[in-house]
Amino acid sequence: MKKKNIFKNSLLTLSGKQKKIFRGIVHNNQSPERVIRRARIILAIAKNFSIVNIARFFDITENTVRNTLRIFLEKGLEKALYDDPRSGRPRVLSIKQSQQIIACVCTNPPYGYARWSIRILTEHIRSQNIANVGRETIRILLKYHDFKPWREKMWCIPRLDEEYIKRMEDILNLYEKPYSQQEPVVCFDERPIVLHSEIRNPIPMKSHRVMLRDSEYKRCGTANAFCIVEPKAGRHFVYPTEKRTADDFAKIIKKIENFYPDANKIHLVLDNLNTHKEKSLIDYYGLNEGERICSKFTIHYTPNHGSWLNQAEIEISMYSKQCLGHDRIPNMKELKERTAKWVSRMNSKKIKINWKFTTSMARKKFKYKSEKTFRSEQ
Repeated sequence: MKKKNIFKNSLLTLSGKQKKIFRGIVHNNQSPERVIRRARIILAIAKNFSIVNIARFFDITENTVRNTLRIFLEKGLEKALYDDPRSGRPRVLSIKQSQQIIACVCTNPPYGYARWSIRILTEHIRSQNIANVGRETIRILLKYHDFKPWREKMWCIPRLDEEYIKRMEDILNLYEKPYSQQEPVVCFDERPIVLHSEIRNPIPMKSHRVMLRDSEYKRCGTANAFCIVEPKAGRHFVYPTEKRTADDFAKIIKKIENFYPDANKIHLVLDNLNTHKEKSLIDYYGLNEGERICSKFTIHYTPNHGSWLNQAEIEISMYSKQCLGHDRIPNMKELKERTAKWVSRMNSKKIKINWKFTTSMARKKFKYKSEKTFRSEQ
């Protein structure tokens, strides 16, 4: 029997339902690219475009167009659009072996190593006769499970207790209050700075070449920067000092008071450093003046391991990246000048901090209903 030539007349008629299916696939960005292209080929044939023009338009061969049409006519819509499931390459690791490898990653590395690496993990797996595979197989397995054992974050939440909940909710409730000029919310923290100077001048950046800097440098001592921010008003204050003593702390607190002469009460968010106490002000200014300054402030201490609640940490991050960067600053004079320029620019733009973490989010995150219910459960 002579085989019928299905390409004798390339005109193709689609039903309304078929057109709707093809157009839906074309306009669905979630569909695979090859499926969308096949649907467009079928629609183009139905509009009586020639096979030659379709191949040129989609930058494919004429045989690809003919095969798409042939499969559609012979086997139907599903077969024309979607490939049959393929057997694929057999698994290199069994499910049990994969579980054993993941379990190894979750344990401590061999003694003498700080953390797992792909090479160390591969050697360990072979030595334990878990699987005889290469490093690429291990890399793919870790990537599939989103494991990066060579990375770590210096951030932790300790076991929640009544004191932690109380201080955390006190600060979060403070952040949720509307902005008030009479009761500004100010966050305070400090960071150490190491002073370095260049031994050889860097070679400036040119076209197609980055700046070149000698790895050798001269140590010029250390400094400190007190970082203060009023997040909702976009007010920034950074004061570099040579040391971080109780007297330096007392001087900065006095400056903050001078910034807000008309405020009834200044809410100050602090960490639990030993110099962040009323005693520092009394020792420096005397009993009467020290107590007077302290009376202008309401102190909100962050809980232990709760420095993330202090928005001055964000201020420090911005200051470190934008002002200090990786430059080598040789002396206090240059540090103060550079800091003053950065603070002036931040205050002129009134850069605010958009804090979004609320008390309700904390209760949901740490899985407790309220401070009262937490206390009763304990």
